[in-house]
Amino acid sequence: MASTSTSSTRSGQIRAAALDLFTARGYEATTMADIGAAVGIRGPSLYKHVTAKQDLLVQIMIDTMETLLAAHSSAVASASDPVERLRRATEAHVRFHARHRQEAFVCNREIRSLTQPHRERVLALRAAYEQRFRDLIEAGRQTGRFQVTSVRLASYAILDLGMGVAVWFREGGELTEDTVAWQYGQFALQIVGAA
Repeated sequence: MASTSTSSTRSGQIRAAALDLFTARGYEATTMADIGAAVGIRGPSLYKHVTAKQDLLVQIMIDTMETLLAAHSSAVASASDPVERLRRATEAHVRFHARHRQEAFVCNREIRSLTQPHRERVLALRAAYEQRFRDLIEAGRQTGRFQVTSVRLASYAILDLGMGVAVWFREGGELTEDTVAWQYGQFALQIVGAA
C-alpha cells in the first residue's frame, strides 16, 4: 500500500512539474530531463512513472476536458429554466478558468503538439463541451427566452469570455471569483439576448 501511495504522489508531482514547465516554456521546449530535474528524478527513474512526455500532455488535456464536462453537468443538473441553466454553465466555466489557469493555457496553446489518436480524442471532448453550450442556447431560442441569430457564434463568444479569465484573473486581486463568475453569467445572458 505504501509503495502505491508513494508512486501516486510521485506521479502527481511529475504531472504538476510538467504542467508548470509546459506553461512556462511550452511543450516543445520542455524535455523529459527538465521534468525529472524539477522533481529530483534522473533519467531512467522518471520512466518508471511515465513513458513519454506526450503521455503527460495527453493526461493534462483529457483531465482538463473531463473536469470541464463534469462541472458543466453538475452546474445545470438542478435547473430547468434555460436562462438559469446558461447562467450556471457560464459561471462553472468561468470558475474553472479562474482556478485552473495553467491547465487552460496549456489546453488552448498545445493542442497542436498532440499526436494522433490523442489529438482527435481531445478535439472530440472540446467539441462535446462546446456543443453543450450550443444546446443550452438553442433550447432558450426555441422557447423564445433567447433572441440570438447565430447559436454557434454565441457559444463561441461565451466560451471565449471564460477562457480569457485564465489570462488575467488572480486570486486576491481587485475582483473576487464570485464577482467575476456572476458578472460573466450576466454577460452571457446579454450575448444571447435573454428575455
